[in-house]
Amino acid sequence: MNWLTSYVRPKIRALVERGTPKPEVPENLWHQCPSCERMIFHRDLEANQRVCPHCSHHMRVGPEFRFKTLLDEGSWQRLELPKVSVDPLRFRDSKRYTDRLKEAQAKTKAQDALEAAQGTIGGLPVVLAVMNFEFMGGSMGSAVGEAFVAASERALASRAAFVVVTASGGARMQEGTLSLVQMARTTIAVERVKEAGLPYIVVLTDPTTGGVTASFAMLGDIHIAEPGAVIGFAGARVIEQTIREKLPPGFQKAEYLLAHGMVDMVVHRFALRATLARLLDLLLRPVPLPAPVEPAEPAPAAEPVEATADGEPG
Repeated sequence: MNWLTSYVRPKIRALVERGTPKPEVPENLWHQCPSCERMIFHRDLEANQRVCPHCSHHMRVGPEFRFKTLLDEGSWQRLELPKVSVDPLRFRDSKRYTDRLKEAQAKTKAQDALEAAQGTIGGLPVVLAVMNFEFMGGSMGSAVGEAFVAASERALASRAAFVVVTASGGARMQEGTLSLVQMARTTIAVERVKEAGLPYIVVLTDPTTGGVTASFAMLGDIHIAEPGAVIGFAGARVIEQTIREKLPPGFQKAEYLLAHGMVDMVVHRFALRATLARLLDLLLRPVPLPAPVEPAEPAPAAEPVEATADGEPG
């Protein structure tokens, strides 16, 4: 019986099924959590806002997800961002920079690593700029700098709050010094927003590092971080090799930075929109002034009393 089951039946089945097309099964039905390594059905993951239901690990998401989950439904529209010169240095390493850009654009369906939209959060005007880590590691080049400046200008023109969601590996090496210049440009753009008295809020997500951390990511009026996000300038391994010391557990994680005063709050993705709405309500809504108090009428002056000859009042 074992011989029939193990050998004959598979042979007969193979002959019958030969030539029969196999049903195509999508490869992305299941996702493995990079933290706990458990498998999650794709519909369950999307319904849970791409947060692992087992360990609450926050997976990386793109601009489209942020626009839909943070901005009021039906209130937002994407901003048309300025075009920039492609490959100004004609850079090439293992492949041409132009080829890398085309691959990233085909993969993400975006022009570069930062996208922006204008809408409302809790009914209050907002310009939301979101970095996309899937686009060359969210690296900051000339296009990101131009997009950031354009988004800040729209916030100024609309008297809207400027909210930025960061996710970046830092400056884009293929643009050399031109990428470093964007640190200064974005810093100036932030200062203009603040001088106009408009809120500038930064949402730090995993990862936020390098030149982005060294510029606009850490200049917010309020810094919010997602749980477990890696936030820092240089990598932990580089720091350990430089100072020749072992770093404490959780170094550069959002919770560690909160405990040491580098961020203002760590907010779960489920509560992020409500938190932004509450902050904007505090920062944007005018405070009603108390009604002016009418001055009280002065009391009538007392009439003078004449004294008699013996000094007593008459």
